[in-house]
Amino acid sequence: MITGTLKSKIDRVWDAFWSGGISNPLEVIEQITYLLFLRRLDDLQTLKERKAQRTREPVENPIFLRKDEHLRWSRFKNDDPDVMYKVVSEEVFPFLRGLGNALGGDSSTYSEHMKDARFTVPTPALLAKVVDMLGDIPMEDRDTNGDLYEYLLSKLATSGTNGQFRTPRHIIKTMVEMMAPNPGDEICDPACGTAGFLVAAAEYVRERHSDALLKESQRKHFHRSMFHGYDFDSTMLRIGSMNMLLHGIESPDIRYRDSLSEGASEDSAKYSLILANPPFAGSLDYETTSKDLQRAVKTKKTELLFLALFLKLLKIGGRAAVIVPDGVLTGSSKAHKDLRKTLVEDQKLDAVVKLPSGVFKPYAGVSTAILCFTKTNDGGTDEVWFYDVQADGLSLDDKRNPVEANDLPDVLERWKAHATTERARARTEKSFTVPKEEIAAQGYDLSINRYKEIVHDEVEHRPPVGIIAEIETLNDAIAKGMAELKARLS
Repeated sequence: MITGTLKSKIDRVWDAFWSGGISNPLEVIEQITYLLFLRRLDDLQTLKERKAQRTREPVENPIFLRKDEHLRWSRFKNDDPDVMYKVVSEEVFPFLRGLGNALGGDSSTYSEHMKDARFTVPTPALLAKVVDMLGDIPMEDRDTNGDLYEYLLSKLATSGTNGQFRTPRHIIKTMVEMMAPNPGDEICDPACGTAGFLVAAAEYVRERHSDALLKESQRKHFHRSMFHGYDFDSTMLRIGSMNMLLHGIESPDIRYRDSLSEGASEDSAKYSLILANPPFAGSLDYETTSKDLQRAVKTKKTELLFLALFLKLLKIGGRAAVIVPDGVLTGSSKAHKDLRKTLVEDQKLDAVVKLPSGVFKPYAGVSTAILCFTKTNDGGTDEVWFYDVQADGLSLDDKRNPVEANDLPDVLERWKAHATTERARARTEKSFTVPKEEIAAQGYDLSINRYKEIVHDEVEHRPPVGIIAEIETLNDAIAKGMAELKARLS
């Protein structure tokens, strides 16, 4: 975790952006992202120069030519604010936009997303302040870099209307731990946003499978072909790419793509794990939607189209943990029912984890659930595990303050045993399993309330006659009191 001192410094810079007229939190993070990338480029150039000194060879594929030396972070950071501002705005950013794929190797992904970079820092004083703050951060420390960026991204959840871009980190972590990624996985988020799911998956693999990453072939897979993310927002792509970079992923596959459009399923049956919280507000035009997906599910609802997309993208045996709105679980349209039937009968539906409706507050009070399933194309659902999460460690109002009640650790513990001890649990508990046959008999309704048994406490009520008698006694007392008061006043 980053220190309180660093947090307060970031907070001051954040406040300075806002007071300087930049009120969009995405724009603030975007500008900081550009500067972090510029520092990264300078660090890469320094590594190339040190290698050249050791080998006594010319610098291989230099990022900065001799004429560009003044554009390096280590040079302009020492300039006076006015000079720095002129160099960065008039020379550094045009240089950044012109990089294209010239870097090659590890940095090509990031340079591609910087090609339309815009410099919007309003004043030299603010630029100098931000550069000074970032200059104090030890960029060689991956954990510090990642925590810094995570802290910046957390501000999306507390600023403006852009909070919907970011799934709460503790929900992401729970989903990742349920899926338990392994070093051989190819992981995809077709609506990656800030790449929170991919980052969490990478951290899980690092922590749980550190020995596997000692192998050269496995390291290459981890850095270059394990993580795939798509989005159609260029700002999100830049922020997501930088999030991956600062968490130590050298060259993830973060690409521009409208996942539901024609050609969206060109990577069919490619991935072994999908982690996602796709957008599920609104409908799409048939003309712009992939014909493959339309054949799979006849609907304009984005949440159903994304589920169909996930099934197309997964390999046989591939698994998914995705967030869906309650309508997917209970919707009565033919498309809703057909898709649920497909998950239960043709694939292997593993779990439905009901989330509290306040998880995405203050920006949305929509009720959601986590669906966990495995692609088999040959059935395999014997029973489905349900869990009714009633608390996630934060208050379920708009403030989302920390509270003691938290079911998420229990979700993970019970999930590990869902195929054994969970079968014996009564349906009055938070979790239980339901046989496939019963789900089919209920029209493939996946709402936990359809199967949960609620035990009502027995309450003894007083006889109505006794209550009426007490009311009459009280009325007599009131009338007597009023008569005495009138007598005293007359």
